[in-house]
Amino acid sequence: MPPAPDWDLVTVPSRQGLEAVDILRLRTGVGPVLHDTSGDTLGFLVPAGTAGGWDLPGSACTRTDGRGTRFTDEPPVAGAGWLVPPRGSHPVTDPVLLRMALGEAARTLEAADGL
Repeated sequence: MPPAPDWDLVTVPSRQGLEAVDILRLRTGVGPVLHDTSGDTLGFLVPAGTAGGWDLPGSACTRTDGRGTRFTDEPPVAGAGWLVPPRGSHPVTDPVLLRMALGEAARTLEAADGL
């Protein structure tokens, strides 16, 4: 596994998060993504400092102690597993691109629910 960058964690409901993962994979790429063992939420690793300005309704961004640690097969958050494991090409997800993908995912799900 690659060395871990400094990171914060954006958590979203799993349905919206899965849509966002697909959007990011198809367009720009996605960094590591965690899923909780209950399947309720996904967590996107984003650059450290993102939590200070994150304000997207329906999501939360938590400052972490992920400074200077190394990624392993074991996720850095208890009770979670890797949905998208760490790799060198995208060590974290760009928060601007994540915000756009989450917005698009929310609109897609809203449209699908209205059918």
